[in-house]
Amino acid sequence: MEKNRDEQYIEVGIGKERYALRIYEIHEIIKMQDITEIPNSLSYLNGVINLRGSIVPIIGLRNRFGLPEKAPTKTTRIVVVNYAEEMVGIVVDQVNQVTSFADIQPPPERIGSVNGSFFAGIGCTDTGLVSILKLEEILRV
Repeated sequence: MEKNRDEQYIEVGIGKERYALRIYEIHEIIKMQDITEIPNSLSYLNGVINLRGSIVPIIGLRNRFGLPEKAPTKTTRIVVVNYAEEMVGIVVDQVNQVTSFADIQPPPERIGSVNGSFFAGIGCTDTGLVSILKLEEILRV
């Protein structure tokens, strides 16, 4: 029901599913790199990387959603976001495009096996529906 043609999003993919992050939340998008694991950490915390001298924690979106892990491919990316004045990386299978939505609907309680609280809404496009990620829920400990 909400209409905001001005707000832009980066569409990312996990398997065949499409998700979107608000473009203003994104610091940069980088190719997959070696991640240093941290023992006894949260199950969805893949580890950390050194990004130009800054240590950046890396969250696996597949792990966060309770999906099976997949070996990185040449399209795997780390989307580095700004959250609570810190940088955090989110591993996605691919980055698709910059998009905007003519219509955004409220999210359902569940999207497949994933809790609906992870989503800010569902964006409607000519090619289908895209789940808009709610960054503060994805990164909540």
